[in-house]
Amino acid sequence: MIHVCSLARLHETIEASGARHVISLINHNMEVIRPPRIDPENHLTLNFNDIAEETEGLVVPGLAHVQALFDFTHAWPRQTPLLIHCFAGISRSTAAAYAAQCALRPDADEMELALWLRRASPSATPNPRIVALADTLLQREGRMVKAINAIGRGADAYEGTPFHLPLG
Repeated sequence: MIHVCSLARLHETIEASGARHVISLINHNMEVIRPPRIDPENHLTLNFNDIAEETEGLVVPGLAHVQALFDFTHAWPRQTPLLIHCFAGISRSTAAAYAAQCALRPDADEMELALWLRRASPSATPNPRIVALADTLLQREGRMVKAINAIGRGADAYEGTPFHLPLG
């Protein structure tokens, strides 16, 4: 199972979910205090801004970030949940959770997974660049991008409500 939350809800979501593996998608100048029950080797931090296009002074998500996400996700043993968070739990983390589902379920229908995401999180607005990069790396031929575009922008929210996605 993959859990998703904001930075502010990280510690309580770790406790509630029992997750032992964490992916932090956060700006380079934001501090993430690793929960004590998460071993350092089970915590991946990817530093980039929540942007979809090159912007001077900011770090745009890149192929190396998404590949690191996939490498960590594939190494995750799945005995306990995986938790993915970003600052608000709305854009970077929802894109990463969707991408991870697609990576772990190569035969799953992209639209079905996008609909699961929408049902689980009405505020999910996945970062389009992360989705496009994942689509390229997974050779999904634009189907991931099309599916996320089809579910549209999520409901306005300052912070997403923690949610989870099953793996099958």
